[in-house]
Amino acid sequence: MSDLDLLTQSLARSVKHWRAVRGFTLDVLAARAGVSRGMLIQIEQARTNPSLGTVVKIGDALGVSITTLLDYEQGPNVHIVPADQAVRLWHTDAGSYNRLLAGTEAPGPLEMWDWRLMPGESSPSDPHPAGTTELLHVTAGELTLTVDGVEHRVPAGASVHFEANVPHTYGNTGEVPMEMVMAVSVPPVP
Repeated sequence: MSDLDLLTQSLARSVKHWRAVRGFTLDVLAARAGVSRGMLIQIEQARTNPSLGTVVKIGDALGVSITTLLDYEQGPNVHIVPADQAVRLWHTDAGSYNRLLAGTEAPGPLEMWDWRLMPGESSPSDPHPAGTTELLHVTAGELTLTVDGVEHRVPAGASVHFEANVPHTYGNTGEVPMEMVMAVSVPPVP
């Protein structure tokens, strides 16, 4: 079985589990996540490989991290995620990517990401639930961060945090690859 098949099956089990834990019907989760009921059925039956944006929306609607949706085991006190177990959820042929390094529920989802954007590339993100905060640290190049239509330049060595409940885009308008580490904190589902 391929890594993609394992990931698809893990996602199917987790979405079903967390939907039941939250007491959501398919229709309720579809409305909360902004995805179709049909898409949720396909995900829960492991018949599709949804986009990163769709997985993020479902996780946000369920109030759990992507790490939790992907079934990572979590130890009682310390959980080490080996480098080869970081999950690459998005990439381009030019070499841009993001990797989910680690995540936990504390008390809502808390995720840490490793990003690389090649020159001229960008990655848009839909608004997250109110109260979501992103904290980024640029380690190489320069990030062009657009938050609710306003562009901000963040050079290597600088950090930025913002409320992520509005449309935002990570971009690289420079000449060299941009690399950053990002933490995302989503409030728990009420």
